[in-house]
Amino acid sequence: MSLTRRQVTSAALAAVPLVGRTSKRVRTLYIAGDSTAAQKYADAAPETGWGMALPFFLRSEITVSNQAVNGRSSKSFVDEGRLDAILATIRPHDLLLVQFAHNDEKSADPTRYTEPWSTYQDYLRLYVDGARARGARPVLATPVERRKFDADGNAVPTHGDYPAAMRALAEQEHVALLDIEALSLALWQSLGVEATKTYFNWTDTEQDNTHFNPPGAIAVARLVAQELLRTRVLARHDVVRLHEDIPTSWITWPPA
Repeated sequence: MSLTRRQVTSAALAAVPLVGRTSKRVRTLYIAGDSTAAQKYADAAPETGWGMALPFFLRSEITVSNQAVNGRSSKSFVDEGRLDAILATIRPHDLLLVQFAHNDEKSADPTRYTEPWSTYQDYLRLYVDGARARGARPVLATPVERRKFDADGNAVPTHGDYPAAMRALAEQEHVALLDIEALSLALWQSLGVEATKTYFNWTDTEQDNTHFNPPGAIAVARLVAQELLRTRVLARHDVVRLHEDIPTSWITWPPA
């Protein structure tokens, strides 16, 4: 059977790669959150946000834009225009990972406080709706747990109703949920009272049970990556080094 000129031309064009065409689609994963995730600088070392370690677990075609800021709540992050800044640059198929509660809990501060079952959920919806309106995918992450143990050595939850409120909202809005609160609590329990000190920012001058040092940030980032895979937010080929040791020397603190 002979081919027509049109068929020959079409076959030839199909065999020629298009200029600028790539099989790898670059996406950005934005982090909106507080100091537990935020980028730290040289004046704060060895304190480390888990967002600083997350890129170690993602392939290079996924860029992490860590917009988390110390001391922010779901409310103050919005009120300061930080969510608007993300939404001004986020693109279709990007990801917006949202983790708040540590500062939402501060009832004495009206600039940050939210109530779990009302205003906290209301503010989280702004992130969800804003991302979706721009073709991006919102992802909610329950807040990572603090280091707190009772007299019997049991790891104790510290976030009250906030994790439950986020879980309920994620179900209502059909948003992927990374349950970092539950997973981190289980991790601290398995490590125990003394070993967890090597994951938090305990130094000669400070005993910080909220913020991490490099091993802690790497451990929490690994939980985040595992959850991104479990919830199918990312595919298996998007996630790397899940079962490898990550050298703490990979963590760097830029000049302040």
